[in-house]
Amino acid sequence: MHMSLLATVYLCLPGAAAPADDAPRQRQPSRDVDEPTQPEKLELATFGAGCFWCTEAMFERVKGVTKVVSGYAGGTTEHPTYRQVSSGQTGHAEVVQVAFDPATISYADLLEIFWKTHDPTTLNQQGPDFGTQYRSVVFYHNAQQKQVAEAYKQQLDDSRTFPSPIVTEITPLTSFYAAEDYHQDYFSLNRQQPYCRQYISPKLKKFNQLFHDKLKDQDE
Repeated sequence: MHMSLLATVYLCLPGAAAPADDAPRQRQPSRDVDEPTQPEKLELATFGAGCFWCTEAMFERVKGVTKVVSGYAGGTTEHPTYRQVSSGQTGHAEVVQVAFDPATISYADLLEIFWKTHDPTTLNQQGPDFGTQYRSVVFYHNAQQKQVAEAYKQQLDDSRTFPSPIVTEITPLTSFYAAEDYHQDYFSLNRQQPYCRQYISPKLKKFNQLFHDKLKDQDE
């Protein structure tokens, strides 16, 4: 299992919060974590690391990752909308659910990407985005994921990899709701959107350099 200590590298970028869209939204059905929607050889991982547009764009590039779905988890409101989650009243966090082949990339490798591409030391905040919906969180799917995540977090804290203690929550996934269709593959479909050009594109360039050995072939 790859558990090497990480150099302190933040890819967090300052910038405005993603604007809420007032257009009508199509409510998506709940994705029950117990529903066997993935081929048997694939596993699921669920992470919250701030705005899901950028987190999704990064994990989609990783070898061994077959699908990334932006969504909401950790709250009490069923079938929440983006507007509801953005209010901070639902308890949900913006997350990505990653389907991956453990024969190609390990869960520990995904954790490395997760912890290295956001600031896990700020409580309920990523850059200028404030609120519990932007909290740093690992939602584990089974006991093994819990054990790996907790051990990795402890190792990072013990080594003082980050200048402050990690505040990332490690909690079981009880429900996951896919975000509205217009949030899926957002960067890929909206590269010229000002938010994407100003914040996501520069972050992806740094990500590509840092994790070049773990990436799928890219055209850019």
